[in-house]
Amino acid sequence: MTQPQHTITALVIHKLVKAEHGPAGIELHAATSPLTEPAVRLVERLCRHYVERPGKGYGRFEDDEDEFPMPRLIRQHVVEQRIDFATLSQQMMQHLQARAEHEELATGGFVLIARMRDFGADCLWVALLTEAVGTAITERLEIVDRAHLDFASLRVAGRIDLTAWQQGAERYISFLKGRGDLALYFKLFLGCNDVVIALKETQKLVHTLGHFAEAQKLEPAARDELMQRAHVYLDELGESGAPLSLEHVAREVWPSAPERLHDTLHDAARELASGFVPDRRALRPLVRFRASAQQWKLEFDRSSLRTGAVHYDKASDTLVLSDIPDQLRQLLREE
Repeated sequence: MTQPQHTITALVIHKLVKAEHGPAGIELHAATSPLTEPAVRLVERLCRHYVERPGKGYGRFEDDEDEFPMPRLIRQHVVEQRIDFATLSQQMMQHLQARAEHEELATGGFVLIARMRDFGADCLWVALLTEAVGTAITERLEIVDRAHLDFASLRVAGRIDLTAWQQGAERYISFLKGRGDLALYFKLFLGCNDVVIALKETQKLVHTLGHFAEAQKLEPAARDELMQRAHVYLDELGESGAPLSLEHVAREVWPSAPERLHDTLHDAARELASGFVPDRRALRPLVRFRASAQQWKLEFDRSSLRTGAVHYDKASDTLVLSDIPDQLRQLLREE
């Protein structure tokens, strides 16, 4: 068995019973599931697929716990320890049923709820898993149909970082955004307010693009080209008010190998959101260099270091500016 990447403390599987445009029902498991090797492999596979899936939303709990009871339920289990994990999961299922009831396109499946240590954090995972029919060969070499969990169609899942929640972090919930209204009922079930602060998200994206350029060890000219392409594309989105997609960013900014940038942008540790309108104020570092000291301030295009308009002499630790405009030249002569 492959060494597990997560330490599972509790696991349970329930079932949401629902067809499109039909009523919702639930089938509850009375107790938690044994942490057998197949169970651990199942959770590990879920975590791996979740991390690899693009298009996540991030947020925090809504304040209204009457309308969005998830934080109250979790508090009763995690902080007050008034209910055990099985009871928590059953009450969560009752709330999920109520939310799914109002989403006509929602369909049922197996609901996995797990608590585990995830990269050092105490986390609660929830995922809706569906079945697909595949082909198998029996010991008698007969061809038969076999049902299996279909991770390829995983569309509804979420992760709550309980450690960050208790520490008062700004964001501690992530969920698959999926397609349109289908993911909305699950976000409401989680009680997640995914208000995105565009300025902070744009700054994170710009920082990530810089990290990508360094990791790829790009030549200066190639780095300038990448940053210029990113600036043009993101600035156009910001001006038009169009929300960005990380998949489109990867293709537009690094068309020669978009899969490399895609992997960086979807690194779970970076928690980059999708679907926000870039804040144009945060884009300047892509193409401009800004620095200051006690007695001066300086700003110039990064490409100036390549054209020679700005030259840094490492030996003398001096910065030389060329093509000084007449107005500045006159002011300097008057000093």
